[in-house]
Amino acid sequence: MISMHCEDPMALDDEFSNAFIARVAGLLDEFHTGDRLTLSELSTRTGLPRSSTHRLLTQLVEHGWVSKRGKTYALGRTPLEWGALARNRDRLHRAAHPVLHDLHSATGLVVHLAVLEGGDVRYVDKIGRGPLVLPSRIGGRQPAHRTALGKALLAHTRLHASLPATGCTYPSAPRAEHLLSRNEIAHIRERRVAHEREESVPGVACVAAPIGNGQTCVGALSVTGPVDIVDTVGLATPVRLAARAVWRALSPSESRPHLTRSVGQRTSA
Repeated sequence: MISMHCEDPMALDDEFSNAFIARVAGLLDEFHTGDRLTLSELSTRTGLPRSSTHRLLTQLVEHGWVSKRGKTYALGRTPLEWGALARNRDRLHRAAHPVLHDLHSATGLVVHLAVLEGGDVRYVDKIGRGPLVLPSRIGGRQPAHRTALGKALLAHTRLHASLPATGCTYPSAPRAEHLLSRNEIAHIRERRVAHEREESVPGVACVAAPIGNGQTCVGALSVTGPVDIVDTVGLATPVRLAARAVWRALSPSESRPHLTRSVGQRTSA
């Protein structure tokens, strides 16, 4: 009787995927010096057959991970853009974090920092806890048009958002007119503050302001709490000042205003 041994197809798929990823990672690692390399050099350095190296490079060039000029290859646009995005977000987070703490201490409300990704907001930081359960979390996403943060970003983001003096840009954002009414956009741009009441979470209100100089928008921050506690009018000024403080922190030549003086009375969440 002949014994038949059948490999688990899922295990085979995992093994193939792991091997493929390892080859791609090894190939990309060879560009860490910034030098342009030929097909032969890459094949020799990685230990991969020349034909396999060529196939991988062709796919990586097609997807922007590697660029080709003549007979040489270099790191492509995609990883460079992702690296710039990560550096910009880290810089924004470092500049905003102490300001967010000031704003939380002054208001007693939950404070968020977010950036725009397509039609969503991505939460970069969150400080404080309130009596209501909020769906927001660092790294999480929400539809932009349903949040005050997203409205502030959509109304002030045109094509790209970049940090000052970096030359790095975030991915293109959708046109604000596709998600907000013209009147709402004009209102937010004029007052540099956006509001949201129970649009994303029942019983929750939010006040947000864009971080930028009117020409450039790199993110937005907000205060969030129960609708019966959040004073949308009274909180507009401290939220705007906080956003301005973050922008000034990104531009060292300018000083940061004292946030606690802008709130007449501490609000408890």
